[in-house]
Amino acid sequence: MNIPCARTPSFSFPFSERRCLTTFCSPAQPSKKKKEKVIVISGPTGAGKSRLALELAKKLNGEIISADSVQVYRGLNIGSAKPSTSDRNEVAHHLLDILHPSEEYSAGQFYEDARKATNEILANQHVPIVTGGTGLYLRWYMYGKPDVPKSSMEISSEVFSELMHLQERGKWDEAVELVVNAGDPRARSVPYNNWYRLRRSLEIVRSSGSPPSSFTVPYDAFREQVEMNGGVVKDLDYDFICLFLSGPRIDLYRAIDLRCEEMLMETEGLLSEASWLLDIGLRPSTNSATRAIGYRQAMEYLLSCRDAKSCSAEGFFDFLSEFQKASRNFAKRQMTWFRNEAIYHWLDATRPIKEVIDFVCDVYHDETGTGRVVVPEKLKMKKDVNGRQETYELKSYRPRNKLFNRDCDCHPILEWVWRTQCQPDGVGH
Repeated sequence: MNIPCARTPSFSFPFSERRCLTTFCSPAQPSKKKKEKVIVISGPTGAGKSRLALELAKKLNGEIISADSVQVYRGLNIGSAKPSTSDRNEVAHHLLDILHPSEEYSAGQFYEDARKATNEILANQHVPIVTGGTGLYLRWYMYGKPDVPKSSMEISSEVFSELMHLQERGKWDEAVELVVNAGDPRARSVPYNNWYRLRRSLEIVRSSGSPPSSFTVPYDAFREQVEMNGGVVKDLDYDFICLFLSGPRIDLYRAIDLRCEEMLMETEGLLSEASWLLDIGLRPSTNSATRAIGYRQAMEYLLSCRDAKSCSAEGFFDFLSEFQKASRNFAKRQMTWFRNEAIYHWLDATRPIKEVIDFVCDVYHDETGTGRVVVPEKLKMKKDVNGRQETYELKSYRPRNKLFNRDCDCHPILEWVWRTQCQPDGVGH
């Protein structure tokens, strides 16, 4: 009997579709010319920043630049909560679907791509709206990237070959010591299996004779100015209006847990995308795409099913729990990161969206030239946890699933996993 095969996204992806960009960065220089305004919207995963950006773009004649490290990849739609086709038809979006999942992407590349997109949008007399939750991308986008020398093709090829030899044999610790001995002692702090960062560090050392930490980061030069002037920075290339959309942590956690469930409800959802990544030869945590939250856990779960040639409700619920926990922890890290970014104004995501949109539009159209943003009390979101009760609720938080409560709720998913992952004719097709 022929077993139906797993459906995988039917795309044809050239590996080198990205354009060569030639925008260069150094700390921005003061200019007498009136600066163009750029709206930057961030927030933890699940807070509603994409919806806010979309509605603002409609009202302000804007275009959206995605600052999401996963949405750059073609075929990774559900797990990255990529804007729908109808949303993209309604409002122009940039930096979506520009890479194959086997390719790497970095904050430096994002700087180049996002600045180019910004200039194109402004040239069309539209409003650039940058939105996403990848903090380092946004920091470099606004303040500039370190002036690190570019590696020659010879050095890049040599480093790639040298470390790929170790990567294929799973020799992470040996690779780290290689980079440390080459001249970068901080290589020991690189997250496990982040081969891209390890390669980039070795390229910099061999190209310049110095470790990455020896190069000035433009953000450091601006940080004191930002903190002393209440979030106002006068020497950046654009007049940035920076907003961080968030809500009460417990409400946010519940929304994240539900979103994780929704991504797994359909067999053509996150699990199908993770299966496709495995089928094209990728493995969990081996590059930027496969380290992404959701995809890593889903790939690990499907691999375990393939290896055991079986699946169970218990295994599925364990996977769902890990996915939800990783997503909540990511939101917590995002809030910690942006809490220290004084240039952002925190807005309450629980307020009616019309109130938030009207406020942002007023700020955008303000011509006083002070650069100061005063958030109305009713729209303000506090940055820190308040009171014993909230602290207790966060510490004792447990997910309460709405879609997957009983074993029978996951039977359609397990049927799909059994048919497409556990049968010889199902895997790899």
